[in-house]
Amino acid sequence: MTQQNHSPAAASSPGPTLAEKASLTSGAGDFVTEAAAGVPAVSVSDGPHGLRLPKESGDGGQLDLHSAAPATCFPPAVALGSSWDPALTERVGGALAAEARAHGVHVLLGPGINIKRSPLCGRNFEYFSEDPHLTAELGGAMVRGLQEAGVGAALKHYAANNQETDRMRVSADIDERPLREIYLRAFERIVRRDRPWSVMASYNAVNGVPVSENHRLLTDILRTEWGFDGIVMSDWGAVRDRVAALRAGLDLQMPATGGRTDAEVVAAVERGELDVAVLDLAVERLTRFAHRATAAARTDGGAPPHEAHHRLAREAAERCVVLLKNDAELLPLDPRTGSVAVIGELARTPRYQGAGSSQVTPTRLDVPLDGLREAAGGTRVEFAAGYALPGGEPERDEASLTEEAERLAASSDTVLLFLGLAAQDESEGFDRDHIDLPPAQLRLLERIAAVNPRVVVVLSNGGVVRTAPWQELAPAVVEGWLLGQAGGSALARVLFGAVNPSGRLAETIPLRLEDSPSYLSFPGEEGHVRYGEGVFVGYRGYDARRAEVAFPFGHGLSYTTFGYSGLTVDTAPGGSRFEVRVRVANTGKRSGREIVQIYARGPLDSQVARPERELRGFAAVELEPGESREVRVVVDRDDLAHYSEREGGRHVEGGTYTFEAAASSRDIRLSVDVPVQGDPSRIRLTGRHTLAEWFGHPVGGPLLMARFAGGGEGGQGSAAMADPVMRRFLAGIPLDVIAEFPQGSLTPEDVAALTARVAAAGDAADERADGSGA
Repeated sequence: MTQQNHSPAAASSPGPTLAEKASLTSGAGDFVTEAAAGVPAVSVSDGPHGLRLPKESGDGGQLDLHSAAPATCFPPAVALGSSWDPALTERVGGALAAEARAHGVHVLLGPGINIKRSPLCGRNFEYFSEDPHLTAELGGAMVRGLQEAGVGAALKHYAANNQETDRMRVSADIDERPLREIYLRAFERIVRRDRPWSVMASYNAVNGVPVSENHRLLTDILRTEWGFDGIVMSDWGAVRDRVAALRAGLDLQMPATGGRTDAEVVAAVERGELDVAVLDLAVERLTRFAHRATAAARTDGGAPPHEAHHRLAREAAERCVVLLKNDAELLPLDPRTGSVAVIGELARTPRYQGAGSSQVTPTRLDVPLDGLREAAGGTRVEFAAGYALPGGEPERDEASLTEEAERLAASSDTVLLFLGLAAQDESEGFDRDHIDLPPAQLRLLERIAAVNPRVVVVLSNGGVVRTAPWQELAPAVVEGWLLGQAGGSALARVLFGAVNPSGRLAETIPLRLEDSPSYLSFPGEEGHVRYGEGVFVGYRGYDARRAEVAFPFGHGLSYTTFGYSGLTVDTAPGGSRFEVRVRVANTGKRSGREIVQIYARGPLDSQVARPERELRGFAAVELEPGESREVRVVVDRDDLAHYSEREGGRHVEGGTYTFEAAASSRDIRLSVDVPVQGDPSRIRLTGRHTLAEWFGHPVGGPLLMARFAGGGEGGQGSAAMADPVMRRFLAGIPLDVIAEFPQGSLTPEDVAALTARVAAAGDAADERADGSGA
């Protein structure tokens, strides 16, 4: 353990005992770590979108998820994902840190950056996106906002924690390429760039090994490859074998176990089953973490600035609203004319956050109905519940609620119909069975649309809901997600035009659940879930199958319009990055904010299955009517790589890449082709590699072609290579098998000689690379 005091007295004092060391590797309570001589205790707290300080009972500290000290409830990640705004997300992180400091909290348990593999995941409200690049940009911004303000982040849930069904035992069985490109990519980018103080190991197993005991994930990849220098803590109750977890690289088991697992560690060391050096290394990391967390803690004095934070929460909520549909420019509403019927209990009793461990007691709550009445000015606004929410008081029968709403709709100029999911429909702890709205709400929509065609549907939901075919009944559809405590006033300002919506979907809305790429393998069976769709997650999968969708990834309308022109891509010297420039003009009559999305497509002759396009960068631009501006996005060359097990890591294929400037993954405005120099192959060819693999190798291909062109035995080899049918026939056959063919032009000796020449070229390339990096 690192000594913190180098005075003579400290040098002569005895070091910590084995029991004291073991005690540091588990919690002292539900949300606090153990203290020891020279090691301060660290206080941690949920949650990712607001501070949750749960009350504890007097009979053992059991948590009450529904009773906590008030804190600002910011929009959860499902909403912040649609902001596509890292700067705003970083400001939210800073505000969360300020409230944490005021309550003596050193580490906030978030952000959650798991990928939305399936729309059924019950915890999707806590995650940003189906795309790892967007997730990394927003999750990294949250980490920076927290830590630059003196509060540590706990990046979670590492790794492949993409469902709630059997979440504490299920094994996510994933091939290496999708594991690296999709499910670990955001973790990697944030760990390397933003340096979180801690990472939380998830409940599940990956490829049969529990994450808390997975040495490859916790040590080989996280620490050795990515250079992580913080601590790994467990999710609450995730550890099954404390000694195995320590060996794997898990430093801190949470919560406290009453000393039971500490004794297991002591016994394992005393029996020689656990090297004390492993324990010492964990204690060293925990000591460094404790001093970092407590030294960074600042007390600003007094209560947090809740009013300022509420204003920030409203600004964030406004930025997150997605205008899905707006036929005939029904929105924005004019506050000076007409009458508005607000229908739907969710307008009066809003859902603004998800259920489970992240639940926050808000400092105040803006109700949509109140916000609409305030924003309406002289417009008459009347309300009818239309349906009852589960547990609502009092519950009325559906028929009377529908008839009341129908009468109001028929007598009003415009209907704002609030639809969505109740808390019991989606939560941490269980997955959804479907993605449909409640049947009673759909029946209500049909009745309302029959008496008034001017219907605006406003959605409140933490996970995607199916909009087909009912979206045809509503000229306008607004995705309001879960918007936090200020969501009610934010929605009102968007609907009445005080705010021009600029949110963009961070996940695809499918026509049917059955269209989702993971449909056939979610949530698995008998303790395993097979990630059979590979890298084709979300829009990557829909695009690869040319599947129609209700609304694509990146989609979102505005009250104005934008035009794109002049797309250029400049390659930096050495090819390390690409500077994409495009001019964007506001061609409408209102000021607005456009999200310019940059996608890239790999070479058409790629040796691996590639998505149709992948998000590689984005930027926002705010423009006045008639104004235009050049937008610049930098794409790192490494972002064009795929993960290759044969190459032993990320590998950029050489060839022509297509860069696209887009308003969504299905709205490509401009494209340009760019030649990209490929990485030297790290593959050491042998006779067991196929003819196609030899020809695809930058060194082996030309050598082999030269050998065939050299002829021998009447030039039969050259003739075979010139015949496209024969070449295709031979493509999948290992070279040493071809060398055994009778009357062939290639001999086993030729294969040995070619292999030696390729190996020599590879060794020389490695030496040059080592020399240039020295």
